[in-house]
Amino acid sequence: METTNFTAPDITCGGCANAIKKALGALPGVSEVAVDIDTKVVKVTHESTISEQALRTTLDKAGFPILA
Repeated sequence: METTNFTAPDITCGGCANAIKKALGALPGVSEVAVDIDTKVVKVTHESTISEQALRTTLDKAGFPILA
């Protein structure tokens, strides 16, 4: 398993956190998604077969683009 962290500046509430968890959690191979609303950090634990780009794309499609 790998852990990837992203900063998503558009996270403002629990609803945002839930939407992110639902979107990323639907990806096969993702085992855990943690969202810190205060720091706007998304922590994803996933299999090594999932690329960082796939995670980025999923967040973007969910309406939460990340900082480069």
